[in-house]
Amino acid sequence: MEIYNQSKMLKSRFRDVINFLSVFIVIYLGLVYLLVYFEKQDPSSTLNTFWTGIWYSMVTISSVGYGDYVPSSTNGKVIGVIFVLASVGLYGYIVSRLTNYVSIINESKKMGFNGTKFTKHTLIIGWDSYSKAVADQLVEVGNRVAIVTRHKENLDLIYEHFSKNEKQVFVLFTEFDNYETLKKANIEKAATIFVNSGDDSQKLVNVINLKKEFPGNKYIVTLDSADLKETFKTAGVTYPLSKTDLSSKLLASYIFEPDVAALGEELLSYAKTDADYDIKEYYVIPDNPLNGKLYDDAFFEMKKKFNIVLLGISKPKGENNADRELIKNPDYDVTIESGDYVILICNGKRDLEIKDYFGVEEGYIHR
Repeated sequence: MEIYNQSKMLKSRFRDVINFLSVFIVIYLGLVYLLVYFEKQDPSSTLNTFWTGIWYSMVTISSVGYGDYVPSSTNGKVIGVIFVLASVGLYGYIVSRLTNYVSIINESKKMGFNGTKFTKHTLIIGWDSYSKAVADQLVEVGNRVAIVTRHKENLDLIYEHFSKNEKQVFVLFTEFDNYETLKKANIEKAATIFVNSGDDSQKLVNVINLKKEFPGNKYIVTLDSADLKETFKTAGVTYPLSKTDLSSKLLASYIFEPDVAALGEELLSYAKTDADYDIKEYYVIPDNPLNGKLYDDAFFEMKKKFNIVLLGISKPKGENNADRELIKNPDYDVTIESGDYVILICNGKRDLEIKDYFGVEEGYIHR
């Protein structure tokens, strides 16, 4: 609806300009005709042809005022005054219209109506402190994020927060069920859609409707109630995650094994410095040096070469390889193959080296 109103407003402004110019041209030509008519009656006047009248009016309206032609008759001078006053009104009208157009265009861009060319990005539907924390993690590791909010007051807050990473973030203002507008966020080419649109019932409705419109995407939802995980899986959510489960497991770990919990929390976040470590996954392309190697051989090679620890492998399975099997600490005879993901612990210092070595960016590859 907002895009429609913006478009309608621009068209209305354009029609107003066309109507104004049409009336202006008619009045202008009429005044030039009258100017020449009155000047022809004065033998001393040089403004006695239509073209000299056009010339005089143009240099007068443009405030150039060469003085090579001036009206001699009283009526001609009155029309000359009208041209001078008209120039002031014309400039004021043009400046106000241009200012108005620029304002509408900037507002349209701010609300995301110009769209984005992001591909393989994360689309976050719904903005709150939780979405902000997730977006921070994604942006810090170089991912591009499109954020959809239905509250206009969030726009300035989001732009200000990501001012240093503005090229990685796109913001769209629209209702979550406005599927035509959601295409402005290139939703069909997003790698992952994180639905954070309210309580669990609202999320479920949004996911069901989104799956109907955009069935090819991968959906992630965080739930307030762990009892609804199977319901969301049935609705087509790839990863329904329970906030209660995640927080309770971490809390229990801090009570029982605080050092394990601290390490786990650190490994789940991005590595800010070379002293920090996190868990990463990399897609195995055919040219990956580990392709075709036994897991044990790859384990020792990566440890020796980069001081990196392999944790496991994710292998494709199911019809059209749509699902994946996570193998933690695989047996020695498991082979790493093209299409797998290798999961490892790496510090910030080794990040660029691993990207060059594997030939891909870290993270899930949307195919």
